[in-house]
Amino acid sequence: MVKSGGKSGKSKGGKAGTGGNREMHVRVKTARGRTISSARWLERQLNDPYVQAAKRDGFRSRAAYKLQEIDDKYRFLKPGARVVDLGAAPGGWCQIAVPRVKAQEGRGRVIGIDLQEMESIAGTTLLQLDFMEEGADETLKELLGGEADVVLSDMAASSTGHRKTDHMKIMALCEAAAWFARDVLAEGGVFCAKVLQGGTERELLEDLKRDFTTVRHVKPKASRADSAEVYVLATGFRGRRGEEEAANGEEEAD
Repeated sequence: MVKSGGKSGKSKGGKAGTGGNREMHVRVKTARGRTISSARWLERQLNDPYVQAAKRDGFRSRAAYKLQEIDDKYRFLKPGARVVDLGAAPGGWCQIAVPRVKAQEGRGRVIGIDLQEMESIAGTTLLQLDFMEEGADETLKELLGGEADVVLSDMAASSTGHRKTDHMKIMALCEAAAWFARDVLAEGGVFCAKVLQGGTERELLEDLKRDFTTVRHVKPKASRADSAEVYVLATGFRGRRGEEEAANGEEEAD
């Protein structure tokens, strides 16, 4: 399913701070039907300045500020860029990307891909699609009218509460996103994806360093201090040529 955003929805890309006013800390008590863990989650949400800022600024999630911070520093969401957001729901990252690439002015393009249906976002084309399906890369490039300049992924699997299992699940998503990025990125392109602390797995990190000129880990301030998440940012995609050279090198070694 393809859905293009018109004038509905809010898209803002300017800096959005968390405000300077001190607010009272809200405590949540457990009640019938509410577990201790759910009470803690609700208390954290009620006292999170980024959650409050997202409501004020019209962003669909606090995660919008993570991409905003990363791009404020590294400046890869440039006017005219073609951007793909994998696992885009609820749409906070698309909202940041749209004004920065000038999508509503017809200069850049933003495509959000997710398994679930999403409410339209101004300046964004939404695809209800499994990006791991065969032919998904070609479908995307056809919609973009060419290759992508930026591939984003803020995907996270449902937490099991078991740290090692959660790390393996989120790394599997990141690896899948990285392979998809290699298939759709133009030379010089950028890949930004969520991983868990302990960082990017060695094999994936080596692959990214082979295929991109610069690879770094980034921890934006909007990422909760007690969260194990960080982001891997790979810039300067070498193109399919890099993969061919690596394959040739392996053949020669054999």
